[in-house]
Formats: sequence, C-alpha cells, structure tokens
Amino acid sequence: MKLAKVRTAKSDAKAICEYAVKNEVPLYTALTDVQRECLQVFRVLDSYLKNRTATKNKRHGAAVLGLPSKFVYRSLRRNRKHLDKEIKGIEEKLLSLVKQDQQQQLTLLTSILGIAIRTALFLIVCTDGLKKFETASQLCSYVGITPTIRESGSRVRGRSRISKIGNRKLRNLLFLCSFNACKHNKACKGVYERIVNKGKSKKLALIAVSNKLLKQSFAIAKSGRPYDETYVSVLRVK
Repeated sequence: MKLAKVRTAKSDAKAICEYAVKNEVPLYTALTDVQRECLQVFRVLDSYLKNRTATKNKRHGAAVLGLPSKFVYRSLRRNRKHLDKEIKGIEEKLLSLVKQDQQQQLTLLTSILGIAIRTALFLIVCTDGLKKFETASQLCSYVGITPTIRESGSRVRGRSRISKIGNRKLRNLLFLCSFNACKHNKACKGVYERIVNKGKSKKLALIAVSNKLLKQSFAIAKSGRPYDETYVSVLRVK
C-alpha cells in the first residue's frame, strides 16, 4: 500500500489499478457451472472425510476403555456406515462431473504412476485442468511446495524449507502419493534414492518426490501425452 497513512475506498481502488497495470494481471475468468459445482462437492467431501476420521478415532477410544458404552459404540458404528455411504456417493458424483468437463486431463493424470484418482480429481478441480498456469514453477508455487531460503548477512542462515504458502489440501494429497511414487514411478524413485544417498532425511526426499509428481503432471497435461517411462529415459540419453 506504499506506506500510505490514509486508506479510503478511492485510494485502495487506485492502488489496485496501479498494481494491475504494472504487473499486467490477466483478466478474471469466471468459473463454469460444472467447475463451481465441483468445488462445492469437493468441500463437502473433505468435510465428510474429516468427520469419518474423527468417528473412527472415537470408536477406537471407546474400544480401549475398560467398560465401553454399548450404546455409544453402536451409535458411532452407525454414523461411520452413514458417512461411508455418503462419501461413496459424493466421490461418484465428483467423478462424473470431472469426466463431463475434463475427461482427457483425468485420463492423462491418472496415467502417472503414483497419482491417485482423488489427487487427480482435486488437482483438476483446483487448477481448472492446469490451465491457470504457464509454467511448472507457477504450479509448484501455487501448491506451496517450492523451497525457501532465509539468509541475512553472514550470521543468519536459516534452514531451507518449503514455503507452504499455497493449497494445503493438495500439498497433503501429493505427499501421500509420494510414498507409492518413490516405489513404482521410475523418475520419482531416482529422485528419492539420490537424496537419501546424500544423507538427507526421508521426509525431505518425499517432498522432492511430491515436487517431481507435480512437474510430471504439468508436463503431461500440457503435452497431451500419457505418462511413458521410456519416453523420459530417451530424453535423458539425448
């Protein structure tokens, strides 16, 4: 806000206008009806998943008690079954919506070894099929998985960390996918082993794998070609 001492609606509008002109901000593109519904469905799905986890934990807590209440335990079990049914229906609805609007992108992303269907769906919904970004680095910054360095002079040298300024849900899903990717995805496995062999922590290696998965997703979505390990290896030889 240029250290302005007085803020009014007029001064704020002027500052926003100057920012847009200086940084060449692209025009806003409104969401389609399908995209808007997908976002609402995914928010409900995320809420139900959290409730199911909480119910599962409560059932476990009731089971380890010396004298658990049968009424409470049965009530939690009924609630768990209800949530399972609702979650299954919501996932089917979300899948049908994404197929209706982004069938090709869903097929491409799920061809990547390590990318689960839920992660692919959420990635498509949040990024409009990765159309919002021009480069892979922009996508990584949006997710908040890019490294940040904190240094000042010769004394302040903080540890490098990921920024975490981005979509937390998508970042968590990618991290979960990294466990399978470092086993079955050849490129991700190479990244994981290289970092671990250098003596770095396994968590750091998994974060690097998450970053690699995101870059693979962007490259495949933009090229329109499904994931192919042999194609990647040919590029490396050249």
